[in-house]
Amino acid sequence: MLINWQMETGSRKSKFTVYQCCKRGHTLKCASIVKTGGVIVYPTDTVYGIGCNPYLEEAVERIFEIKGRNKVNPFPILASNLQDIEKIALLGKIGKRLAKIFWPGALTIISTLIDTRISTKVTAGKTTVGVRVPDNKCAVALLKHCKYLVGTSANKSGENPSNSISEVILSSLRGFDAILDGGNIRQGSASTILDLSGRVPKIIREGAISSEEIARVLSTNNN
Repeated sequence: MLINWQMETGSRKSKFTVYQCCKRGHTLKCASIVKTGGVIVYPTDTVYGIGCNPYLEEAVERIFEIKGRNKVNPFPILASNLQDIEKIALLGKIGKRLAKIFWPGALTIISTLIDTRISTKVTAGKTTVGVRVPDNKCAVALLKHCKYLVGTSANKSGENPSNSISEVILSSLRGFDAILDGGNIRQGSASTILDLSGRVPKIIREGAISSEEIARVLSTNNN
């Protein structure tokens, strides 16, 4: 059964549909919304995310508006497997090694963008892009249908991320088209962001995967 919500914040109304990841056809419906330019909230292994088709500039613009996010900050892109990631980003030897160890999982790797069809709004006009494969069955099932998703947390910029759809609904986030309910997120920690676009790997944000874990892999790679 679908749940249709209508929320009102001040003079602004927001309508969206809640789909269940466990229901047959619901994930496919959410993928269809993404493909046609919609914006959805969906579960990942870290927190609930909000995403769209990264090739559609208007959809990406909507996420900036929904989150109240500064447009100089790029968005990462999620995919269901390493092979699809390699079609849009040049990981290199170190990136592939890290991906094989930590993916699926909470490591976002920043590397050179090779698919120039990706909206420049996703990358904030940069020649690099953040990518990862989430460790969440619901997210992976969704990504198998729509291939790529903008992968940013489902919250207003500066506010706490959400670990359940109830937290999303009770938050000030408005303007999306649908929520894919995958239950509560146990981890609740953001992904670690590692920049491999320069000469030396650099941790931009330490999250669910520690800098020590990454350092051990990099050290092994150098030996």
